[in-house]
Amino acid sequence: MAAELWFPRSEQSFGGRALATARWCAGRGWPVHPLSAGRKTPAGNCEACRAPGHTHEGCTCLREGRWCHGFRAATLDPGRIGRWWGPGGRDRMGVGVSCGPAGLVVIDVDAHPQSLPARSRLLPGIPIADSVDLGGLANGFHTLGVLAALRGAAHPALDAGTLRVRTPSGGLHVWYRAHPGHRWKSSTGSGNGPALAWQVDIRAHGGYIVAPGTTTPHGGYAPLGGAREPALLPDWLAAELHRTGHLAPARQAPPRGSVPPPRARLAVAAAGGGHSAASKALEKVLAEVASCAAVPEGAAFSEKLNRAAYTVGGLAAAGHLSRAEAERTLTELAADVRPGQERRCEAIIRSGLQAGERRPLALGGRT
Repeated sequence: MAAELWFPRSEQSFGGRALATARWCAGRGWPVHPLSAGRKTPAGNCEACRAPGHTHEGCTCLREGRWCHGFRAATLDPGRIGRWWGPGGRDRMGVGVSCGPAGLVVIDVDAHPQSLPARSRLLPGIPIADSVDLGGLANGFHTLGVLAALRGAAHPALDAGTLRVRTPSGGLHVWYRAHPGHRWKSSTGSGNGPALAWQVDIRAHGGYIVAPGTTTPHGGYAPLGGAREPALLPDWLAAELHRTGHLAPARQAPPRGSVPPPRARLAVAAAGGGHSAASKALEKVLAEVASCAAVPEGAAFSEKLNRAAYTVGGLAAAGHLSRAEAERTLTELAADVRPGQERRCEAIIRSGLQAGERRPLALGGRT
């Protein structure tokens, strides 16, 4: 199914099909990243990525606005999205959605022809006696259906109230929204780690999902039914994910006055190593920004980032630290805390710096 057909024509953006899809997803707060043309895997962007030991942390692609390292490059920035899927043949690239930052939990139901695993792996944590006949059990639709029946719930594949997407291999992606404050982990249903059911993968934090409208030589990812928005994750599925070890530990906010993240320590050191009044002021506001990483929303992130930028501007104007180094620290820290919101963060930082520079911060307070 062509991308321009899977959501209302009135909501399309100017551009090709993939660009329209990427903009539509980003408009819903779902960070996006490119997939290789005709494939469902992330697109690479530098030779260094093929070298042993190369990681996203040391890759310059992300800092320079190029896609690389899959979901870690996902963004909501309209300008970046326009460059990535704009003119030059890039419209052939597919669209991936980073599930964690998007607040999504996608149930990826597979229908691969495989031999049945050990009974303990069919429904992890639920014993299946040897006397139970497994005849006819062949894929993820069956195992998920059995799990739903055991819980007295409807099969998610039949949930017409949420976005469902058929895959080229005959599988199904059932899209849900996570409850606020819950961070679910991704898993592979046919692996040896935590799993909901055999041939049922979970796409959440640490994973991505192929956006509807993306096509490959084997077929397209086409919506099923009329729903175009994810519904809230059903309580019974949330309980099952919790039971099977999918709930990620909440990231704890650093205590007041704690040392800020590693990349921010250089700025603190440049301002006096944590001993001067200037460095203590900087350390405090950087730690406040970093604490927002533990809460995806409702953490007053904008206010804390603006306050940090205002403080940095005042310290720089008074000569206590390098404005360029401090600005770079703020930009990188904000990107870590709110990935995919670079343009918004840059505007907040720029405004705060300019306001702070008009009022230099002396060691004893504002001049």
